[in-house]
Amino acid sequence: MAVQKDIDYQISLGDPEVVGGLSVFSEEFDEAYFYDGDDLGCIYTPELSSFCLWAPTASEVYVVLYTSRGKMKAEIPMKREDRGIWRARIKGDLLNKLYTYRVKVGTDWNEAVDPYAKAVSINGEKGAILDLRTAEPEGWAEDAKPPLESHLDAIIYEVHIRDLTIHPRSGVAYKGKYLGACETGTVGPKGIPTGFDHIRSLGVTHVQFLPMFDYSAESVDETELEDPKYNWGYDPLNYNVPEGSYATDPYNPASRILECKKMIQAYHEKGLRVVMDVVYNHLYDGYQANFMKLVPGYYFRYKEEGVFIHRSGCGNDTASERRMMRKFIVDSVLYWAREYHVDGFRFDLMGLHDVDTMNEIRQKLDELDPSILMIGEGWYLHTELAEEQKANQFNASKLQGIGHFNDTIRDAIKGSVFEAAERGFINGNARAELDVMKGIAGTIHYSPELAGFAFEPVQSVAYTEAHDNYTMWDKLALSVPEEEEGVRVLMHLLGTAIILTSQGIAFLHAGQEFLRTKDGVENSYKSPDFINWMDWERCAEYSDAVDYVRRLIALRRAHPAFRMRTAEQIRNHLFFEQAPEGCIAYTLRNHANGDRAKHLFVAHNANPYTARSRISLKGPWRIRFGVEHLPVFDRLLGGDVEIGPYGTVVLEASGDTEDHYYPV
Repeated sequence: MAVQKDIDYQISLGDPEVVGGLSVFSEEFDEAYFYDGDDLGCIYTPELSSFCLWAPTASEVYVVLYTSRGKMKAEIPMKREDRGIWRARIKGDLLNKLYTYRVKVGTDWNEAVDPYAKAVSINGEKGAILDLRTAEPEGWAEDAKPPLESHLDAIIYEVHIRDLTIHPRSGVAYKGKYLGACETGTVGPKGIPTGFDHIRSLGVTHVQFLPMFDYSAESVDETELEDPKYNWGYDPLNYNVPEGSYATDPYNPASRILECKKMIQAYHEKGLRVVMDVVYNHLYDGYQANFMKLVPGYYFRYKEEGVFIHRSGCGNDTASERRMMRKFIVDSVLYWAREYHVDGFRFDLMGLHDVDTMNEIRQKLDELDPSILMIGEGWYLHTELAEEQKANQFNASKLQGIGHFNDTIRDAIKGSVFEAAERGFINGNARAELDVMKGIAGTIHYSPELAGFAFEPVQSVAYTEAHDNYTMWDKLALSVPEEEEGVRVLMHLLGTAIILTSQGIAFLHAGQEFLRTKDGVENSYKSPDFINWMDWERCAEYSDAVDYVRRLIALRRAHPAFRMRTAEQIRNHLFFEQAPEGCIAYTLRNHANGDRAKHLFVAHNANPYTARSRISLKGPWRIRFGVEHLPVFDRLLGGDVEIGPYGTVVLEASGDTEDHYYPV
């Protein structure tokens, strides 16, 4: 029997004979039943399979075995142990069998998939018993992460696995699949590289995939192979298993595991790291969730009147502050890092989680591999956690080594994501300059006038667009519809240039380099392919814009001055220069962060006319980037420089007297 919406609080309090009358919401319950073992789930060997489940409020528990085709085979009783743990050890080879747990809570019987399942059947309906070593690509044990000296060297490229290749002219054989996302040698219109090769050509360091864990069949039914529905995947079902709709054979539990690993391995081989978008703050349906069926009430937050808290907007916020929910999140992240060699994690609505949980994840990842990224949406959300426990920007001082998406620079560059017509710096709002300057400085406490949320630059993820909200191109179309396309192209490139020359971690949305549009759809989470796909025809059409972004990425990677490691370095080496309204100029001085250049001068002109900015340092100065935005440029020793409309210019002073000219 499934748990109903009108939760019976006698169940959530527990059977007095089982848990001594303790409420699952109490600290006493956590203290009495917290289990810190590392053996939850199913551990398979050919001779014996061991099952371990945490279900302290249950009075009876069974492992239910099914054949690989889903036919019930047997029910095996589990034995209760301390800390609410139930165990069963079943002799014989159970390879490829399916399983669930059947629990009695109060007078109700619920059947659920193991939350710690590492493999599942079609649509995640049952756990699958596998030897994971047989679901590894050749050479997996030797898989090596590309080097990364600092998180601040990351340039992240966010993409949806299906979007990347599903366009009819992608040239990819395995369209919409893990294998398609790592296919090489693919070309599109006018012979441009597409898919994996396109990403590689940009020069980014990390690829961030929208959720690739198993998500609800209500969003995408894995059996509908011919005419599948579309979804971003923010509807969690089974957290520790890859999504089956991206596999070539979702009916085979091993297929999704093997092909997901092949994809990650291919990215590593080509010098790219992989970031995984994780959604631990809610599930698709809290009432039908495996968590709820196994330990009713425990894993979620409630209002006093007994209904779910839904600050996530999805109806069922999880309670990361409860010790077994925290343990699950930590265990799950570490599992993906170890088993799938994932190099980073982006936490959806991180502000709903508690500080202690996020810090424990950071600590455990540091013990495993400190180069693994942690970033998240540190928005302020009205969840019922104590203010000092919310993992948001206001508590950044307590969240060392964790990056927050920087909405300050995002909205300052192009206008608020919540007001389509509002303008930012690049589209005519000079009042946004100060917030852009904050973002350029990593949104640290740079000065009393430029004080941000970050205590160190690693806590700032600088971006102008992501999968959420309007793309920057669509935002410009809505906010400055009177402007010609050519002007909006320049505005768009200016916005991207600001991000790639700012301190902190740099982040790009897939297709940003070719002015991606979603035809004005703001929230395309379930829009059809033709709204969401990477449009390779558009990529070919705007190849000059793509090349411009490639050169910006190369510029950032070539100059450590754009990636200073500490707030103190930024305050000591970054100086804003005199510039007219609508123009921001600054110098990065004295070999900032060990840069070979003695000084760099950067100017962003958001005016529709040429602007003159002062360079307070003596040169000689050479063009490093943006020759197309310099109407006149002779050898400069200092003084003024003119920057063309909607242009970014970077000049370099090496400290010697030779005069070079070398655009990126």
